[in-house]
Amino acid sequence: MPQSHPATDPFEQAELLLPTADDPPQNRRLVAAFSALVSLVLLIMVADQFRHLSFAEIAAMVPHQPAFWLIFAAYYFVAPLSEWVIYRRLWQLPFRGMGALLRKLVSNELLLGYLGEVQFYAWARSTLKMEAAPFGAIKDVTILSALTGNVVTVLLLIPAWPLVASGQLGLELHTIFVSLSVVLVTSFAMLLWRRQLFSLPRLDLAFIAAVHVFRIVAMLALAAAMWHWVLPHVPLLLWLVLASLRMLVSRLPLVPNKDVVFAGLTVFLLGHEADLGGLMTMMAGLILAAHLLVGTVAATGGLIAQWRRS
Repeated sequence: MPQSHPATDPFEQAELLLPTADDPPQNRRLVAAFSALVSLVLLIMVADQFRHLSFAEIAAMVPHQPAFWLIFAAYYFVAPLSEWVIYRRLWQLPFRGMGALLRKLVSNELLLGYLGEVQFYAWARSTLKMEAAPFGAIKDVTILSALTGNVVTVLLLIPAWPLVASGQLGLELHTIFVSLSVVLVTSFAMLLWRRQLFSLPRLDLAFIAAVHVFRIVAMLALAAAMWHWVLPHVPLLLWLVLASLRMLVSRLPLVPNKDVVFAGLTVFLLGHEADLGGLMTMMAGLILAAHLLVGTVAATGGLIAQWRRS
């Protein structure tokens, strides 16, 4: 359990004015109502997305072997499970908190980036009984997620540099250098002002960073395994290289037309593979379908839980 400490950050000072699980019921309902509102908006968005999704087309492309679905489930749930491990250490978060973490994931993907963090904060603030306010922990986890992503991006760029510098990917070196500068400057700024940014103890920060790195590596490996399962004639190692380069391209800022760049990557590494476009379309549709199904269950469960507590 985190130890309480005086709030020196202005955001943390403002947070102390917000209702907690120990406050009067009418105050807790204000925060709970916000979380319920986001869940309701999420359900509306899910219903709208369902109208545009062809489950028949996705099902026709997806392998029916159980092993593929086990890999896909591991890929989809590794992020919220890794966050549950983190908050389990920080807050002794019960497993029912997975519902809130899944709502956070889907809200970020379907509604607005970082809206899920706000909703998760409101849920933790109104539901959990903690000695310390949850803002600092959520802030540290989010910042470390960005920082570890930046570090992995730079590390991936080192072995990939000959390929990137060759111009075969259609990326200008000027764009690469500027994007890399942004990544390095933001990472250096996080480290330089770490005492002002972070509020958790050093051991907790090291644990969080390690879990984030494990999540990134696991998602790369699982993505490569899924692609290899669909197109087994392409070596698994080549899929792993492609997954790493895809992450590298996606995390570099100021790089326009990331999908076009990734398409160039696949042609360069795999040649004109006829099934590749279908594979990526299938994976995008499958992940969206998972977001819709998980979002429906998690948002409905959140609304029912709020209704029972009211």
